[in-house]
Amino acid sequence: MRLGIRLLFAFFLINGIAAFFVLRVFTAEIKPSVREVMEDMMVDTANILAELASDDLAAGRLEDGAAGSAFAQHVRHYATRPIDAAIWGFSKQSLDYRIYVTDATGRVLFDSENRAVGADYSQWRDVARTLRGEYGARSTRDVEGDDTSGVMHVAAPIYVPGTAAEGRRIAGVLTVAKPTRTVQRFIDRAENKVLASGVLLLVLSAAVGVAVTLWMVWNVRRLRDYALSVQGPAAGDHDSPPTTALAVPEVPGELGDLARAMDRMRARLEGRDYIEGYVRALTHELKSPVAAIRGAGELLQDDLPPADRAEFATQVVHQAERLQRIIDRLLELSKLEQRHHADAPVPVALQDCARAAVANTQGRAGQRGITLAVTGSSASGPWEAELVTLALTNLLDNAIDFAPAGSRVQVELAGSTVAVQDSGPGVPDYALPRLGERFFTTARPGGERSGSGLGLAIVRRVMALHGGQMVVRNTAPGLRVELEFRAG
Repeated sequence: MRLGIRLLFAFFLINGIAAFFVLRVFTAEIKPSVREVMEDMMVDTANILAELASDDLAAGRLEDGAAGSAFAQHVRHYATRPIDAAIWGFSKQSLDYRIYVTDATGRVLFDSENRAVGADYSQWRDVARTLRGEYGARSTRDVEGDDTSGVMHVAAPIYVPGTAAEGRRIAGVLTVAKPTRTVQRFIDRAENKVLASGVLLLVLSAAVGVAVTLWMVWNVRRLRDYALSVQGPAAGDHDSPPTTALAVPEVPGELGDLARAMDRMRARLEGRDYIEGYVRALTHELKSPVAAIRGAGELLQDDLPPADRAEFATQVVHQAERLQRIIDRLLELSKLEQRHHADAPVPVALQDCARAAVANTQGRAGQRGITLAVTGSSASGPWEAELVTLALTNLLDNAIDFAPAGSRVQVELAGSTVAVQDSGPGVPDYALPRLGERFFTTARPGGERSGSGLGLAIVRRVMALHGGQMVVRNTAPGLRVELEFRAG
C-alpha cells in the first residue's frame, strides 16, 4: 500500500472515530437539555399558578367546580385563547398546558381538560412527592410504547394558612402538564443542524486530510527524485562520470533534515563507483605497455647484437609514447568530466573548428598519404571552440588510424551537424554501442591495438557538455561518426 493511501486511511480513521463520538455526544445531549429547560420553566409556572389557586382551594371554591372559582375560570379562558406565535421559524397556534389541582388526599378537584376530576392521583409521583414536601415531577406516556406521546408533569404545593403553631400548610397540589412533542420539532431541528455541521466538518476534514497527504507525498516524492538523481551510474556501469546532482529540495521540518542528510551522504559517496572503475580500467590499460617496457629493458641488459638492441630500444620508445598518450588523454578527459557545461562567450562556427582540427592532424595524415577534406557549410552557435576542435581532432586521429594508406578522410558540415567519414573497415556491429567507453578499443587494420580507447570517450564527453550526441554507424566501407550539436 502506498504511503499516500496509508496516510489518508489513517487520517480518515482517526477523524471518523473522533467525529462519531463527538456527534454522538452532541445528539445525545440535545434532547435532555431541551427537556431540562422545559422542566425549569414548568417549575416556575406551576409555583405561580399554585399561589393563584391557593385562595380558591382554601375557600373550597375549587370543589364546587369551575363556576364558583375565579382561578378555574381564568384557566378555562387560557385554554381557549387564540394564539399565533412565530418562534425561531416555527409557528405555535395552540396552548399546550394541562393544569389540574388535587386536595391534600390526592383527589383531583379541578382539571383544565375535565379528564380526571374526582380521580385519585395520590399515587402519582408528582402528587405523592409534593404532598410529602418534596419536589414532584414525572413523565408519562399517553400511549404505552409510543415515545412521542410522553407528557411531562411538574407539581407545586398549594399552601393555605394553618394554625399559629404550624404556619402555612400544604392543602393540595397543582400540576402543570405539557406534551414533549411540542418541543420535539425544536429538538429535531437542533439534531439536524448538528448532523449537517458534522457532515460539513467531515468534508472539511477530508479536504484538509487530502491536502496534508498530498503535501506529504509531494515532498516525499521530491526526496525520492533527489535520491534517484544522486545515485550516479547504474550498478556495474563505471564508465560514466558521476551525475550532477540536483539542488537539495527545500522541504520543511524533519523531511528537510532528511534531505540535507542525503546531500551530505551524496557528497561522501559521489564518484566512488566511478573512481573504482576508472582505476581498474586504467590499471588494465597500463599493464601492457609497462610489461613491454620491462621486458625490453631486461633484454637490453644482456649483450645483444646492435640490430636487436636497436629494435628493443625502439620498442621502449614506442611504448613510452603510448603511455604518454594515455596520460595526456586521461588528463584531458579528467578535466572534461569535472565540468558541467561548455563555456560559449561568443558564437562559434563549426567550419572554423573543423579547419583547425584538420590543421592539427595534417602532419599524421601526410605521413600515411591520407587526404583530409572539409566539405559543406555549417551554422554558428553557442559552442566552445576549443572543445569542438578537440573532439574533431580526436575523430580525425581515429579515422587516420583506421583509413587505408592513400585514402581520403572527409569532414562533412551540415548546419549544426558535423560528420567524419573514412573508408576503413569499420567496426563490428556488436562494438558500435560501446564506442565511447573509456579504454574500449577495436583492432586496427594491421591487427594491433595501439589505441588508448580514450579518444571517442573525450568526444562523447564534449557532446554531453554541449547537450548534443555522438552517432556512430558503419557505412561499408568506412565508419561515419556524426556530432549533432544542439542548435542555438
